[in-house]
Amino acid sequence: MSAIAMSYSVFTQEKEIREQLAAVSGYEVVQDADIISEVCSRYKFGREKVERAVYGPPSAFNRFTHERETMRAYLKLVMAEHMGKQGVLFSGFVTHLVPPAATHILKVGLFDEKTNRIHRAVKEGVSEKNASKLIKKNDNSISDWVNFLHGKPASDHSLYDIFIPVGSKTPAEAVQLIMENYRKPAVMETDESLQAVADMATGARVELALLSKGYTTEVQCSNAKVVLRVNKSVHSFSKLTETLSSIAGQVEGVRQVEVVAGKDYHVSIYRDQEFTLPPKVLLVDDEQEFVQTLSDRLNTRSYGSYPLFDGEQAMEFLTHETPDVMVLDLKMPGMQGVEVLKKTKEAKPEIEVIILTGHGSEEDKKICLELGAYAYLQKPVDIVQLTAIIDEAYKEVAAAKMAQA
Repeated sequence: MSAIAMSYSVFTQEKEIREQLAAVSGYEVVQDADIISEVCSRYKFGREKVERAVYGPPSAFNRFTHERETMRAYLKLVMAEHMGKQGVLFSGFVTHLVPPAATHILKVGLFDEKTNRIHRAVKEGVSEKNASKLIKKNDNSISDWVNFLHGKPASDHSLYDIFIPVGSKTPAEAVQLIMENYRKPAVMETDESLQAVADMATGARVELALLSKGYTTEVQCSNAKVVLRVNKSVHSFSKLTETLSSIAGQVEGVRQVEVVAGKDYHVSIYRDQEFTLPPKVLLVDDEQEFVQTLSDRLNTRSYGSYPLFDGEQAMEFLTHETPDVMVLDLKMPGMQGVEVLKKTKEAKPEIEVIILTGHGSEEDKKICLELGAYAYLQKPVDIVQLTAIIDEAYKEVAAAKMAQA
């Protein structure tokens, strides 16, 4: 039995079409929330982390932690299980995880012009201004997600078997069109189509095995043969090939591994045998040249650093990010470092704060330590000394996380 995967933009009558389609087909509806909940429950992730991987924006530290790539792999594993069931109607962002080779799943795109969508939103009681904001946010999210998965815009017709401009059709007409295409011989379970689902799961397990060792290699899987495409500069391609083949070859379901050079250049800061997730370090200092240089030097030493240039930016950043360690200057325009330290410890006490200043006094040091600063350092500071303090602070953060696990 085949399945249907329906992607849509907000205010495109998705609910009406989904409900009518479920009634006509008798299929079980599986939405984003269902897949996300299952990932959270099975693999013990916080819901915010998984939702952020899907809806964005990705974490500022993602290029160091690869959280989004990791969540994508877990989402694929759960999706593959549901794709192996009989009679399922998928709806939402997760439909873009369905591989093109899974031809027994009819891929439907529901889209419409912004003016029509705003009109529908207003009829639902949403103000025109808020409707415009919601549409923009949703469109940005789905565009980012599809580009992350496929490197294409969400409106690319090649991503769908049917692309329906709902402005010209009623929900009933859209359902009729979907069912007409769904009943065509091309949308049938075949050995090849079912193998594509198994390959999706195998590829996801390979991705997770590689990510656990610090590799972000592109993974393609077909008939249990895995092709790893290397998109970064390497010192010894033959050695890397041997390492990647060994990791992938141990994954359940892998029959053969091939490593090839990719056309895109992408640098990963990780090294295999030494891989651990790096400390996420937030740098806050109004001396932009200094803080950018410090960030670059930390990055080359496998620390995940992110620079900001004033206290207000830091507090806004902390509303949606939680670094492990903050390296904070005291004297800045606007919000001073002491206030940032106090507010940080009130809002997110798990963050260890290292004061790094060129203008502090013994009294400042006393105040900062009383407010919970992990350390108080004077500029200029040796990078070896600073990284040693960051490491010590990170151990405290890691220990606290382990105690809560």
